Order: sequence, then structure tokens, then C-alpha cells
Amino acid sequence: MKTENELLDVLIVGAGLSGIGAAHVLQRRCPGKTYQILEARAALGGTWDLFRYPGVRSDSDMHTLGYSFRPWTNPKAIADGPAILRYLQETATEAGITDHIRFNHKVLSAAWSSAEACWTVAVEHGGQRQTLRARFLYACSGYYDYEQAHRPEFAGEADFAGRIVQPQFWPENLDYSGQRVVVLGSGATAVTLVPTMAQTAAHVTMLQRSPSFIVSQPSEDKIANRLRRYLPGRLAHHLTRWKNVLVQIGLYALARLRPAQAKRQLVGLAARQLGPDYDVATHFTPRYNPWDQRVCLVPDGDLFRAIRKGQAAVVTDEIERFTSGGLLLKSGRELPADLVVLATGLKIKLLGGITLLVDGQPIRPADTLSYRGMMLSDVPNLIMAFGYTNASWTLKVDLTANYFCRLLRYLDRHQLAIAVPRRPTDLAARPLLDFSSGYVQRATGELPRQGSRRPWFVHQNYLKDLLNIRYTRINDGTLQLGPVGVLPGQ
Repeated sequence: MKTENELLDVLIVGAGLSGIGAAHVLQRRCPGKTYQILEARAALGGTWDLFRYPGVRSDSDMHTLGYSFRPWTNPKAIADGPAILRYLQETATEAGITDHIRFNHKVLSAAWSSAEACWTVAVEHGGQRQTLRARFLYACSGYYDYEQAHRPEFAGEADFAGRIVQPQFWPENLDYSGQRVVVLGSGATAVTLVPTMAQTAAHVTMLQRSPSFIVSQPSEDKIANRLRRYLPGRLAHHLTRWKNVLVQIGLYALARLRPAQAKRQLVGLAARQLGPDYDVATHFTPRYNPWDQRVCLVPDGDLFRAIRKGQAAVVTDEIERFTSGGLLLKSGRELPADLVVLATGLKIKLLGGITLLVDGQPIRPADTLSYRGMMLSDVPNLIMAFGYTNASWTLKVDLTANYFCRLLRYLDRHQLAIAVPRRPTDLAARPLLDFSSGYVQRATGELPRQGSRRPWFVHQNYLKDLLNIRYTRINDGTLQLGPVGVLPGQ
């Protein structure tokens, strides 16, 4: 364990999926580098340790959400939260990464000094403040707030005799068996909760203001399981991973090229699941095109099955107010409820809320541009793990970790210490995420922006990023490099 006066090569913030993956790649490709991981919580796993709501699971296949260096061997490709957490714990333990994690260490601020070519990071631990120093800061804290979720207020909540809970802060041992449950929302969390809770609740209603695209996918990848039976594990893993990557890219490209046709097909798939008498036009036909918001996945059609059995229902309406016995809707209908679950969305918090300063000047991420989707303009020696919105998060995170190691090795070879992307004066800016989802729109003032051309343009495409990140030159003319004491490009 390093002391406060020692200088680390890399300080990783966050011991979740991104942080553990980054540490693994760093150990393998830059074995001489010293690093620590600061984790604000008491356990590793990030999202997969935080979320404990019923049925919590991946919303993409684990052959691409898992790591490229560690095959996913569970027969279920759409895995539940506990299985994913075990995978992360085993990965960290086997690689010795757990020994590098400082738990219950919350990063408050990070101040860059060009004179010393390092970050001084203020950390809170056990009610006390301490500082750590590192040449590179690697933010692997995701992009949403662990301490707060999006929580709209509704009229009449105080009158409600039942209980109101949020999935992000699910109460331990909450017993909802035999109860009437209303889940507010239509996103990934809601479509996970409804069929799981319907197994023991008296009835579950998913109340949505407007529909989302929902598609069924087998929980097991039969091709992957067959390949694993006949081929060496790593070869089977890589073949499956590439199969799924190419399918994801192809389906996304077709949906964006022919949105009307894709919309008809997705709605038609839901109609076939629910039968000819179901009002799919009202409850499963979104107002937007596919991938304007993320498409929700339901393994083995569990949501549709719960609806067919009468265990669950979907209501498309808006809330007028809470009543003592449930929810009064604007249509005049009243939904009885003993428990209301607010699956109303995430709240974005970039970099875990860390305050940044560069040579004494405060930095607002919203005022910066994203370089290759992993660095911020005019901010030295800062790497940010930020995954895909239209595919598995880890695909991009893995590319980022490998690029970072290439950068470290390049700096060492040329006896350099500082890397800072400089924004061209003629570069137009646009939103970082081309998504109409509420959580993205609410955070437009917090997220960095992207540029209109490479290397400032964020592709959201693994194949393009593979070429533009893995095989690009480090010294590309945009990333300015310099020795200790000199902030290049000024």
C-alpha cells in the first residue's frame, strides 16, 4: 500500500466492471506500473453490487459485456446480477487486483500540476481527509449517480397508505408477496422488475407515460454453448464474442438506415408474443424510432409471458395524484396499489462528481470535448472509461484500457510525462450522446460534448473504434505530448 507522499503511476477511481477491467489490462500490458483503485463503497462490483432489486440482470449478452480476456462460461448469456458480481469478484481475486483496492475511499477533488506532472487527489475515508498523488487519473466510476436516482414528486404522496420504493435503493427483505404492485416506468429496470415481482405478488401493473421498444431474446446462446462444447474455451469465447458484436452492429445499422421498417418489425414481434386481441398500438408502439432510446431486452419473453398469464398488465397513462389506496390517473381510472416502485430513471453524475482543477483553474466537463471518447480537451493525463449506449459497455471500455497502455508505453519510450488533447478552434460541437432518453436529456449541462470529425467524433461503433483507437498513432497531432514541467500545446 502506497503512502500519501509516494507517487503512483495510475490512480483508478471505481472498482466496478470498468475499474477491474482497466486494472487487469494495466497489469498485463504495463507490469512495471504502480496503481491503486479507490472505491467509495465497501465492496467491489459497482452497479452489480449496488443494485439489489428483484430480477436485476444484464441487458446485453455476457459474451460481450464480459471481458475479452476472461471467457463467460455460464450457460445463461443474459445473466442475473449475483452471477455477474461473482464473475467480477473472481476476476479481481485471481489477478490479485483486490489487493490494490482501497475500499470506502471517496474521491472529492483532483488538482493537476503541470510543474510536477501529476494529480493530487483529495479523498475522504472514515470521516478523515487524505491526499494521494498520481501521474495519471483513470475515471472508471460510470456515468450515473449512486447516491441519488431521478425522483419526481407526485401530488398526494402523503395520502398513500402503502409503501413507495426506488429500485436503486431496494429495501432489504422487502416482502411484496400477495400485494398489488404498480411499477412506474417502461425502461430496462421496469421490464426487469415486472415479471420477477409478478411471480409472488398478487398482481403487477407497469404504468408508463409512453411505450418503449421491448424485444425478447433467449437467455441462453445455443451457438455459444455448442462452441464451448467442441472448441477450446478461449477460441469459443472469441468466436462467440465476434458473432455477437457483428450481430449488434448489423441490427443497429439496419434500424438506423430503415427506421420505419425496423419499428414495424419490433412492434410486430411484440404483437406475436401478446396475441391478436392485445392493444399493441397503445402499449408497445413507441413515439420514437428504434435506438433513439435504448431497446429493452426481456430474456425468454418473460414480460410478455407474465402479461399473457394475467399476472401483469401494462397501462399507458399519466398520474393525476396518489390516493390512500393507489393512483388516480388523468384518464379518471384508479389503480389500486399496496406498493409503488418508482423505476423512473437514473441521474447522471460524470466522474463520480469529482471536482477538477488544472493548474488552479476549475474544469467543467460540460465545457470540454471528448477526445476518442476517453479524454477531455485541455485536461492532461485524465482517462475516462465510457462505454457504448447501443451495445455492451465493456467493448469500448476494453479498447480504452488498451489504448491507455499504448499511451503509457509511448511516453516511457520517448521520456515524456504529459498527454493533453487540444481542441481545434474551428471544431463544431454537438451532444455527446445522440439519445432522446430522459436521463440523457436531463444531463445535457453535465456531459462533455463531441466534435464533428475524428478524433473528436464518438462513433458508437466497435469496428470503427477498433480501427481508430487500437491502430491509430499516439502522436496524432491532436494529442499534445510533453515532459515534466511543460504543459504542451499552450
